[in-house]
Amino acid sequence: MGRDPGLPKRKVCVTFDPCDARAMPPFLLRWLLKLGVLLLAVGAGFALALSVMREKPPLTPDPAALVEQIREVARLETLQVRLYKRVSFAPKPGPAGTVWGDVFNWVKQTVAAKAGRALVFADVSLGLDLTKLTVDQVRVSGARIELALPPLKANVSLRPEDTEVIDSNLDSAQTAKLFELAKDAFEREVQADAALQARARASAERQVRALLLTVGFKEVVFVPWPMSARAG
Repeated sequence: MGRDPGLPKRKVCVTFDPCDARAMPPFLLRWLLKLGVLLLAVGAGFALALSVMREKPPLTPDPAALVEQIREVARLETLQVRLYKRVSFAPKPGPAGTVWGDVFNWVKQTVAAKAGRALVFADVSLGLDLTKLTVDQVRVSGARIELALPPLKANVSLRPEDTEVIDSNLDSAQTAKLFELAKDAFEREVQADAALQARARASAERQVRALLLTVGFKEVVFVPWPMSARAG
């Protein structure tokens, strides 16, 4: 339907077009300009930080200082276990030097033989033998490090307060020998326990790897000990 030419013209309302900069209020235009400058500055800063990270120079750590850091971490990371063992000891009579002396020793051993049995408890710590960790066992190539961790070593501490003497007529020297045998037995048992060895080595490797990644290395490789010299 057409408009009646006799009717008065209606007012036309102009809506605000945000895309038309001329129609924007001055305060809004200034605010948008400031926001744009801020975003550009943030983007430039992020790009600069990213380029610096990508162009990070290769690591050149001091091998001696690095080995000392590894020692400190490995010294704290040891596997602790408590064990007990029944131990027996019967000393053999030594030669008396004379026929009658040998006869006397035989009679004494037959009538009142020396023997002792005890239930011995001990705390055992199993960790890396740090005396064998040297700079020769470290090889650095850029962000990659190869490391030969030394063998594990068991340290045994007997617990006399928990030890129970079952039967003994040993003197003090012979009793000390009984406990020495018990300590040796604990060490052999731990060194022969493949499961304990694997747990202790995995724990040490995990802590050393975490240290080296924190230092800045990207790849940490554990190789068999001792590390062979590189050809050429």
